Amino acid sequence: MNIVVVGLSHKTAPVEVREKLSIPEAQMESAIAHLCSYPHIQEVAILSTCNRLEIYIVAHETEQGIREVCQFLSEHSKLPVLALRQHLFMFLHQDAVMHLLRVAAGLDSLVLGEGQILAQVKQTHKLGQQYNGIKLILNKLFKQALTAGKRVRTETSIGTGAVSISSAAVELAQIKVQNLAACRVTIVGAGKMSRLLVQHLVAKGAVQISILNRSRQRAEELASQFQGTDLQIYPISDMMSVLAISDLVFTSTAATEPLLDRAKLELALEPNRPLMLFDISVPRNVHGDVNDLDHVQAFNVDDLKAVVAQNHESRRRMAMEAERLLEEEVEAFEVWWRSLETVSTISCLRDKVEAIREQELEKALSRLGSEFAERHQEVIEALTRGIVNKILHDPMVQLRSQQDIEARRRAMQTLQTLFNLDVGEQFS
Repeated sequence: MNIVVVGLSHKTAPVEVREKLSIPEAQMESAIAHLCSYPHIQEVAILSTCNRLEIYIVAHETEQGIREVCQFLSEHSKLPVLALRQHLFMFLHQDAVMHLLRVAAGLDSLVLGEGQILAQVKQTHKLGQQYNGIKLILNKLFKQALTAGKRVRTETSIGTGAVSISSAAVELAQIKVQNLAACRVTIVGAGKMSRLLVQHLVAKGAVQISILNRSRQRAEELASQFQGTDLQIYPISDMMSVLAISDLVFTSTAATEPLLDRAKLELALEPNRPLMLFDISVPRNVHGDVNDLDHVQAFNVDDLKAVVAQNHESRRRMAMEAERLLEEEVEAFEVWWRSLETVSTISCLRDKVEAIREQELEKALSRLGSEFAERHQEVIEALTRGIVNKILHDPMVQLRSQQDIEARRRAMQTLQTLFNLDVGEQFS
């Protein structure tokens, strides 16, 4: 059995590819069920965010499991496997474990140290359990990752001043316009990313903010979190008329097709009216062709890299401190994994020796006669149990503590051969 992660991120694939592989929460149950239906995949967890799609599996046969994940990704994205492979990364076992811990700690994020990813890893764990993709091994791995992510944020300073994608978008807007207080700002969407947008916009002086959303109730819930701010709420049907009087527009919705394109903006905007669009959604809410309009500038998540780079060096030094903590957490998982791998052999050996003890005890008691046996059975049983436990103690301790994977497996195979053990399939 092996842990494998196959995925792609902002480091390996442009947004045009990432949006084709994005798996919205509404499709998560069917995606997990589809992956679990493959013959070599035992457990599945899917982490899908605007900057990454990662599929974690526990596989009987590593190569076959990877092929099955690639086949799934190709079917889901409608991209040929050959075209997809250039964007994919793959990590096996200890590297896969470290990768997830780094992701949870924010060390693999576009914005180094950002905090939102930890909540996304937690949601991945929850959905994986809910839809029966996560079982024994991935459950332990994701719990270890959440512990690691929390430790990094509480025991290091990497989270201090770390920004989210929403914050990076606001920083970029401020660089472009200088004075946010003078701008009419519109946010399309009312989810978590939009809440962060409002938070950072207000912190940087924006005062004219409008929210467009399909559900008015959800927009009002967002507005209620900013009591001292005058947020204007509009239905999504008013989108083009509101955009026509906006200076800056941030889009953050779960739409799977672009909400805005060149044709719509040409109809809505007055000639020569400048407009800046900041699209932090994947799939994109704003079509790339809007940049063909002379007075319109559109930025997507990949354009935030320049903003992020400004703060990267100081966070990079903090990340080195965080990496040392993650090594401790990886080792804690490895200790558990090593003990798990030996469970079947140890259990089978104990069962066999215990069966022999019971057989021989029964023979001995029958020879001693019923009167003697009844009077002394507890003492004799305790004696034989003690002998068995003492004989098995050292082999079990040595087997569990052996850190060299191959040496441990050879020891288990030797035990299985010498004692003629029928261990069967591990982790079944």
